[in-house]
Amino acid sequence: MLELESDDARYNERVSILNGSFANIGISIVSNFAPLFIIEALHANSQEVALLNALPSLFTIMATWLGALWLSRTVSKKWFCIRATSVARMFYGLIAVAPFFIHGPLLPLVIVILIAIMNIPQSFSGLSWTSLIGDLIPDRRRAVFFGLRNQVLTVIGMVATIVPGLILQHFSPTYLPPYQWFFMLSFLFSGLEIYYLVLHREHPATHADQASVLVVRPKRRIAYLRHQPYRQFLIGSIIFNLGWQMAWPLFNIYQIQMADATAVWISAFTVAAQLTQIATFHLWGKWSEKRGNTFTLAIASLGMAITPIVTILSKNLVYLTGVNLFSGIFVAGVQLLLFNHLLEVAPKAERTSYIAHYNMTIAFVGFIAPEIGVWLLHLLHMDQTMVISTVVRLVSVVLFLIVAKQVVKRQNRIRV
Repeated sequence: MLELESDDARYNERVSILNGSFANIGISIVSNFAPLFIIEALHANSQEVALLNALPSLFTIMATWLGALWLSRTVSKKWFCIRATSVARMFYGLIAVAPFFIHGPLLPLVIVILIAIMNIPQSFSGLSWTSLIGDLIPDRRRAVFFGLRNQVLTVIGMVATIVPGLILQHFSPTYLPPYQWFFMLSFLFSGLEIYYLVLHREHPATHADQASVLVVRPKRRIAYLRHQPYRQFLIGSIIFNLGWQMAWPLFNIYQIQMADATAVWISAFTVAAQLTQIATFHLWGKWSEKRGNTFTLAIASLGMAITPIVTILSKNLVYLTGVNLFSGIFVAGVQLLLFNHLLEVAPKAERTSYIAHYNMTIAFVGFIAPEIGVWLLHLLHMDQTMVISTVVRLVSVVLFLIVAKQVVKRQNRIRV
């Protein structure tokens, strides 16, 4: 029986990497070039740029609330994920064809709204996939698997960024059809993503977990905070994400409007970050095994904390490429360690509900943070706002270090 489970785990690892690879093609194209499409081609204003970051988080909150209830009542997480992913990927096609039907100043807002609404099925997909993969991949294989998966997906994402960037460079930034071609290509690749998602081997649980309790009983949401490891992780994550996500629209505005980055430079920024992510994913996994997940997460967060300040030192595009090369090291750590830490602190019996609670909380932060960033930009200046982002991130680093120290003390008491 154990051998059969091990064979299924290895098989699921292979198809999960293939599924993620094709998913990452579309995700990379849309996430990297949608801001350029909206800002340069559609001439969006700063408020619409802020909404591009904020609205998806608002829809994520609502979707996670509904998705947790829905997922708790389904027998198969896999088929729930397949349906949600299929609907989400249809929006790639809608974004591609929208300029044929809508014209003028309304178009950028419509694209922003489409991207936001896409986050409803995408949130269903992400919630169910996280819970599903936690069931399919044993704890002992998780760190190595996710390290390898992240490396492969980063390579795929890098290629999916370089090629469109080089091709778009041959067209005027305001010319719409090339963007539409690539958004439609993302839609086509999503068919292979869903195919490999179908191939996963799932053993549906006979009893769903208690995610519905989270949704139906608001008091229960507070009860999750009584679980100390989760509460400490959540507080640190809230503060970190506030400092992180308030700078997202600022980076887009700084790089595209202030530094005059074109499509090929946007590709260069992304590729630079992805190169160092590829090189360091496995290192972060090894460091977390040696020093502990929380302490290593604090170090990764520290590296990301200084990114806003070093960004505003120059508008030179080569320099900004170097900044992304540097920041990619720490982005790799944060991506890997936040996800692993969430699975670690969420009790297995209620994993879906804890994931839903976390996603809803971080989505709310993601909704207000970009708006705060743009509000501060208008109130102050780009430089001062970036400094504030750094300070908030540094606060989360201190919290993660305090938690890491407490973990060591608890472990020492257990040994004694």
